[in-house]
Amino acid sequence: MLDLGMMFAAAFLAATLLPGGSEVLLVALLTKEGSHAWALVVAASLGNTLGSMTSYLLGLYGRRAISPEQMATKGYRHGLNLIQKYGMWSLLLAWVPVVGDLLCVIAGWMKLPILPASLLIFIGKFIRYLLLMALTLQWL
Repeated sequence: MLDLGMMFAAAFLAATLLPGGSEVLLVALLTKEGSHAWALVVAASLGNTLGSMTSYLLGLYGRRAISPEQMATKGYRHGLNLIQKYGMWSLLLAWVPVVGDLLCVIAGWMKLPILPASLLIFIGKFIRYLLLMALTLQWL
């Protein structure tokens, strides 16, 4: 049970604007506790999704602080272009380092609907952890 809580917390922190590597912890725990693989993947996916939703909320509440002109600057342009081109589907890439955090902040800033946004974020993150689990268990 401690492993699941630790996995959840590490994944949550890794998805916020703080640096962190939940993948390393997942591989270590899978190596130690392979029988709980699915529970670890779900805990990591939920924690990472909730961390991304924290970034979403920062974007939503940051609307007052960041104007559309500031959002069009170089720092945000790539993420903004992805969301403008692919819409909410771009949130499937929320797991990608650096870009994913930015996509979640911009999604909140653009007031994308929270339930579909969180579902797409979860799906992308779940697939990433699922693939990591499959690769790790294959090598054991």
